[in-house]
Amino acid sequence: MSGSGIAALQEAVLERRAWLLVAFTWVAYCLNYSDRQVIFSIFPVLKSTLHFTDAQLGLTGSVFLWVYGLCSPIAGQIGDRFSKRRLVALSLLLWSGVTVLTGMSHSVGMVLTCRALTGVTEALFVPAAVALLANAHRPENRSRAFALYATGQLAGIVVGGWFGGFVAQEFQWRLAFYSLGLAGMVYCVPYLRFLNSLSEEAHVETKNAGSALAISALARIPTYLVLCLVSSVFNLTLWLLYSWLPDFLYEKFSLTLAGAGYTATVYLQTASLIGMLAGGVLADYFYRRTKAARFWLIAVGLCLAAPCVHLIGNSSSLLYTKLAAVAFGLVSGLALANLYISSFDIVPANTRASAVAFLNLAGYLTSGFAPLVTGIWKHSLGIHTMMTYASLLLVAAALVLFAAIRFLVPSDYERVH
Repeated sequence: MSGSGIAALQEAVLERRAWLLVAFTWVAYCLNYSDRQVIFSIFPVLKSTLHFTDAQLGLTGSVFLWVYGLCSPIAGQIGDRFSKRRLVALSLLLWSGVTVLTGMSHSVGMVLTCRALTGVTEALFVPAAVALLANAHRPENRSRAFALYATGQLAGIVVGGWFGGFVAQEFQWRLAFYSLGLAGMVYCVPYLRFLNSLSEEAHVETKNAGSALAISALARIPTYLVLCLVSSVFNLTLWLLYSWLPDFLYEKFSLTLAGAGYTATVYLQTASLIGMLAGGVLADYFYRRTKAARFWLIAVGLCLAAPCVHLIGNSSSLLYTKLAAVAFGLVSGLALANLYISSFDIVPANTRASAVAFLNLAGYLTSGFAPLVTGIWKHSLGIHTMMTYASLLLVAAALVLFAAIRFLVPSDYERVH
């Protein structure tokens, strides 16, 4: 076989392993979101069995998000310096153990402590996992690869939302945590075995940063700072829906626990899956025509998502609420598919894990207030009003990003390539 033939064969093998990496990491990401989401579908049970107040229920989301956000920069720095393969496997094993521990909780304090530990252990996963995927895929394939991987998030939310409500209703709520945690521990074995067969050699098309600390390089990129702002607003909106929509539907439309958990997740997340896949395909297609393609899709997605959030909270019937959730999922998927990956077009190649981490920091510190504030203001302002405020913030974030595309993206892109 000629040298060119051997090179082509090697490239085909690397391409196949890159897509297998997406598949293996998809399962881990699905478990990641199932474990963090399951608690939101059993709020009424926690009220009756462990005597949670609405504010304390909100804290189950806020504590996780704040700890997750604060730990993300540390996780990103670790991911940029050490083996990403071992880090993602370790994270999976640790958060699965904490999930089992959550099922053993017998007080409000222990549940909140476990939520904080879940934030610490899960924070290690996403920066390293996303950077690993980006390193394995060429720029023109990256959005599709990430969109496929990120559908694991949507599947995990559905599994956590429906499964938690179903198990709590038909059996015992602790069983949901035990079964999900044990599933993660078992899956860690084949996942690590595959990762050990994978090279961490990266597709590098941007310059490396000279500084030892990634934050010093990232802070000098204006477009990246705008992405951090967008991440804050977008994640705040997502977590308002993720944490309180099951309870909102349970009370407003008198659904069962399983029915509320199912309705709050399956319509929204199924549509988001379609929107994310479309966003990935469109981004890779338009990337060949404009390097700002991913930024455009994020901005358009935010604009279209804003009225949908308002309608989810203010529709008069369950049918219209479902339709609004479907519409939100479709258009927000454009942003979900491209928020992390767009940053790789403007940041140094050796800061990818940290770039994801600081986007998480910005997004999760802000969104951590969504579950708590909604729990506190639930009876005064109402969840429907909070959703209207969130829709206005989405419009503002989109306008800022449109301005960045016009004035900042071209120079930031040229500077790093």
